[in-house]
Amino acid sequence: MAEGTAAAHLDCTAGVAGDMLLGALLDAGASLDAVRDAVAALKIDGLDVSVARDRRGGFGCNRVTVHRPAVPDHHRHLADVLADLDRAGLARDAADFAAGVFRLLAEAEGKAHGTGADAVHFHEVGAFDALADVVGCAAALADLGLLAPGAAVTCSPLAAGSGEVDCAHGRMPVPVPAVLHLAAAGGLALTGGALAGERTTPTGAALVAALATSGPLPDMTVRAVGTGGGSRDTPDRPNITRVVVGTLAAPAALRGGDPAEGEVTVVESTVDDLDPRLWPSVLAALRAAGAWDCWTTETVGRHGRPGRVVTALCAEEVRPAVADALFRHTTTLGVRWSARRRLMLPRHSAVVAVGPPGAEQQVTVKVADGPGGALTVQPELAEAETAAAALGWPVRAVCEAAAVRYRGDLAVPRPATG
Repeated sequence: MAEGTAAAHLDCTAGVAGDMLLGALLDAGASLDAVRDAVAALKIDGLDVSVARDRRGGFGCNRVTVHRPAVPDHHRHLADVLADLDRAGLARDAADFAAGVFRLLAEAEGKAHGTGADAVHFHEVGAFDALADVVGCAAALADLGLLAPGAAVTCSPLAAGSGEVDCAHGRMPVPVPAVLHLAAAGGLALTGGALAGERTTPTGAALVAALATSGPLPDMTVRAVGTGGGSRDTPDRPNITRVVVGTLAAPAALRGGDPAEGEVTVVESTVDDLDPRLWPSVLAALRAAGAWDCWTTETVGRHGRPGRVVTALCAEEVRPAVADALFRHTTTLGVRWSARRRLMLPRHSAVVAVGPPGAEQQVTVKVADGPGGALTVQPELAEAETAAAALGWPVRAVCEAAAVRYRGDLAVPRPATG
């Protein structure tokens, strides 16, 4: 993951629900208009969301309220929910994320009830509240750039709670079965017992499982902090979910000065039986788990079978998460790693404007300071592709223009700084 990559950390140590996460994202700067427009696009008369400031355990927070239609909601199957999302015409990244959340919910409920995902009646998680929460969070995440390619989101262990809760099928122990299956599917850590009541709901767990990888707060430049409150004001600890939003910070060795040595952990596996169409999603999962870089190399395995060696570079602290991503997203039966030394050039990121006046598009460029003052300037390809589509230019032309613009900006005299 490059310096400047959008990043976030979810603090779910007091639990998480759909409305709590949505409130935190709005508090962190997501557009309420974008959220309300996305919910309105579902075309369910009377369904809307509002947000107000509140306090939980002495802490200020955003409290989201879902306004429901007057008529009772019907029990939906997964196909019904996906049809609602398809009719809404949401932006592709938000639509894909919301659909993924509901698929996870359906699979978890199916496992809990011993049936297939397509046969599940969603009950609570398919009701109006869940539709508004999931679609609202999808729009908020997209607005904050957290659904963009390469965005890195980590999460704390989720407080599950304890005791019992009333559900459509009667009273169930906490955590409810769907939350446990979602934690297993997403590799999420749960903590329970110390906190009474249901602290993590199935909708909240599905949102986190679809978005984040378990792990500590990454090295990042913090841009905003958002806090979302639950419906109860609990006495044992503030009933809040927090979101820390920013950009990844470069390792210390990359923040200027001469080339420096550093440690790197190399994680590898050889795979010869994976559908080749899945490799882009595997590499994306490795980056989301904390890998600085990752790639595959063609090889020939036993009995002459073609395969790929997948390699990831990461810090030792995130090696378990990277290895877990390999196990979860590939068919491998084993992962190997080794500690290596590397020499790194100082590097940083900058944003330049490309295009004619009045129609400029912003593109991030990665800049490395080479020996003798030589510069290597490479635009972020995903941003170059977006800019090219907006400008009607070839992607190559955008990349060249971004590099020229950065070098030209360096030639402009700057005021002396003390």
